[in-house]
Amino acid sequence: MYRYDEYDRQFLRNRAATFRDQVNRRLLGELSEDEFKPLRLMNGLYLQLHGYMLRVALPYGVVSAAQMRQLAYVARYYDRGYGHFTTRQNIQFNWPRLQDVPDILAVLAEADLHCIQTSGNCVRNVTTDHFAGAAAEELLDPRLYAEILRQWSTDHPEFTYLPRKFKIAITGSPQDRAAIRVHDIGIIGSRNAEGEAGFQIFAGGGLGRTPVVGIKVRNWLPVRDLLRYVEAILRVYNALGRRDNIYKARIKILIRDMKSETFIAMIEDEFAALPAEHNVLGDDIIAAMAARFTPPPLESRLPDTDSRDMAEAADRAFRAWRKTNTHPHKANGYASVVISLKPAGGIPGDISANEMDAVAKLADSYSFGEIRVSHEQNLILPHVRKDQLNELWRALVDARLATGNIGLVTDIISCPGMDYCALATARSIPVAQRIARHFADPDLQALIGPVDLNISGCINACGHHHVGHIGLLGVDKNGEEVYQITLGGSGEEQASIGAIIGPAVSSDRIVEAIDSVIKAYLAHRHEDERFLDTYRRLGSAPFKEAVYGVN
Repeated sequence: MYRYDEYDRQFLRNRAATFRDQVNRRLLGELSEDEFKPLRLMNGLYLQLHGYMLRVALPYGVVSAAQMRQLAYVARYYDRGYGHFTTRQNIQFNWPRLQDVPDILAVLAEADLHCIQTSGNCVRNVTTDHFAGAAAEELLDPRLYAEILRQWSTDHPEFTYLPRKFKIAITGSPQDRAAIRVHDIGIIGSRNAEGEAGFQIFAGGGLGRTPVVGIKVRNWLPVRDLLRYVEAILRVYNALGRRDNIYKARIKILIRDMKSETFIAMIEDEFAALPAEHNVLGDDIIAAMAARFTPPPLESRLPDTDSRDMAEAADRAFRAWRKTNTHPHKANGYASVVISLKPAGGIPGDISANEMDAVAKLADSYSFGEIRVSHEQNLILPHVRKDQLNELWRALVDARLATGNIGLVTDIISCPGMDYCALATARSIPVAQRIARHFADPDLQALIGPVDLNISGCINACGHHHVGHIGLLGVDKNGEEVYQITLGGSGEEQASIGAIIGPAVSSDRIVEAIDSVIKAYLAHRHEDERFLDTYRRLGSAPFKEAVYGVN
């Protein structure tokens, strides 16, 4: 894990102190809400439907056990006893009082946590693969480069007031678990035939009102040029992106309007015009940054087996959990474990203060005090000994955190929707709860197999419904909440935007409609064929007929 130094910590303390002064001026009436808004947004403070919401940055989704305990403290003493993990690997507190926010920032700073650039028209939290540094198939650990991008972009004088918010994702695995192709900039790290590290760069992806899969702008970029090339992209966008229309301000619209070949040529021209030594990532910088990451003390001679006794091997619930909730590790004898925050009937991504403390304790006991947050709104213990998996599972059962549904139909991504968000036009949480209860039977979930089901409560698509195999968008129609159904979306290597299959369905019928979609899939799939592959093979016709009764 990355280690902060005294410079980092003083920076956070100063930032918290500055915001304390700004909040006091707001409370005294010296600042109007319009004057205060840009200041609070730069510190992650939103004004939501019922009150303020504070979004805490968890850079590239890495959290220590100590930090998780501090988040539990904030939830317990400054909020209503829980937090909500988001699709940007952050955590939100939905009920802070304005007068308490400076104290919260000071408490967070004690644990090397902050809320900087979790909002505003700036470079937001850089996200990455939640198995980064641990996955068996990984070619390049992206966390080092995510940290470099974080430091470079924080309070950047040129890019703090962009035309619109800007999102970067990076992965170092051939399996894209960071959805890099639907980000403003997406980065894939790999190695060439000589073993040298480098990157493939995508740009112009994004969801929201105009969902777009990004275009490839560079097939190979040496490590030394990473910051230089990202800066070139941002400069072109910052100069030409629209500021007169919030709905047309994202980089994806700029690329669409000027055509991709023109955009790429402008990036290359800007890149070529940079001074030769400007922002070069030399070996010395890479080495210095890498030295700030503390590797876990993995044992080198563990057998690559579980070493379970016959009673454990016969435990059907454990075997099912192990199949869905673990991922192969690069080190023999270890696995990465996903802790589902999607119990049947639960709120996707929500976690109580007591559960935060329980996860922190388990991280200390089984994963060197390290936790990850996935953009699917779950938690990960990245380095667990295989011979301790059963013991960990039993501890998760005791903590009521042993739901074995990762990648299945009840592992639903959901935004907060109209229960919290001032922008939402429909509820997301109750729909997710009802669908999860409907498909709660573990045997049914296993029969269905891998399905990504994502729900958004408005066109801004915070629930990533466009890239769900099954996506739901809640909209208001004459005062009634109805839901558009999209099928065929994916944020993986073959990224795609889901297609609407027909008229929106009422809230009362939405569970029935999803059940019909799943039954159509089971009736038409080939053996062991995923839902997404069946849809891509057949198109929407059988699913549309199942939902609407027409061909």
